[in-house]
Amino acid sequence: MSTLIRPALSLLLLMTLITGVAYPLVVTGVAQVAFPVQANGSLIVDAAGKVRGSTLIAQDFTGDAWFHPRPSAGVFATVASGASNLSPSNPALATRVIDDARKLQVPAQGPVPLALLTTSASGLDPHLPPAAIAYQLARVAAARNLPSSTLQQLLDDNIEQPLVGPPVVNVLALNLALEKL
Repeated sequence: MSTLIRPALSLLLLMTLITGVAYPLVVTGVAQVAFPVQANGSLIVDAAGKVRGSTLIAQDFTGDAWFHPRPSAGVFATVASGASNLSPSNPALATRVIDDARKLQVPAQGPVPLALLTTSASGLDPHLPPAAIAYQLARVAAARNLPSSTLQQLLDDNIEQPLVGPPVVNVLALNLALEKL
């Protein structure tokens, strides 16, 4: 029996050291050298060196003076990311979407873009389509007493074109650029 247990325990210890210690250290080291920004969370740091957020995680902006991200089932808490798990046939989802649409509706602008009413799969997606940002331009311009053309130019400057998919705007980056105006 000991001829079976000793090699099994030795192999378990060896594999634990390789996969649980050596491999993570090598991968972390390579990531820190090759992709330091991404390996450390894609953080956005202001001129004073203060971390303002991550390009990968949405943040809640309230008030008329800011562009708002999509709704989040996790209330933008990074520990509670995820979808609401409400199916399309669930009355609670329909009620939430209808209530949000009523709050955001601007009659002169037509229907509220769907991206402003629905959560993303992660619940923390920081991106919106440019049309969802454009829908908010008039509100932000009025609250900040800025011409809409200035905000339109800011929007145009912050549109990103991913390798695959339609153009998007990172709401945190846009609001940080807005803060600099």
